[in-house]
Amino acid sequence: MLEIRPASPADLPAIVTLIQTAFAEYEGQLDPPSSAQTKTVAATSQELADGGALVAYADQMMVGSVFYHLRADHLYLDRLAVLPEYRRRGLAGRLIAAVEDLALQSGLTLVRLSVRLALAENRRFYERLGYEFFKHGTHAGYPGPTYVTLQKQL
Repeated sequence: MLEIRPASPADLPAIVTLIQTAFAEYEGQLDPPSSAQTKTVAATSQELADGGALVAYADQMMVGSVFYHLRADHLYLDRLAVLPEYRRRGLAGRLIAAVEDLALQSGLTLVRLSVRLALAENRRFYERLGYEFFKHGTHAGYPGPTYVTLQKQL
């Protein structure tokens, strides 16, 4: 059975471990490097305070999380993480749907997220869920685009 609930400050150490585990496969593979491996409880606490997060439990263990940030005209979906052994079970889609529901409950009908250009499979996943190109973005210090922002009208 899967339970999705709002994250609390008490969840932050487990969320940091989950993010580091979920993003470990990208270590040394991305340029610029992902900040996931250097994520701290303090930084994650600030992200939680800037919006919120949802956590997913299965088998009495945290297996997924996603952050979100409410903006004037959209909800920004951030740092979706699912443990590798729980992928391809619909968990990411359920977390995204829960964030989309939160957007609607907040009176927002637009959700945005960013994906590294190098992670084409991740981009295709979001596109299958109805997300479309919004704009390219560039990490500081890079001459050209390094990520794409996608959006979905709810």
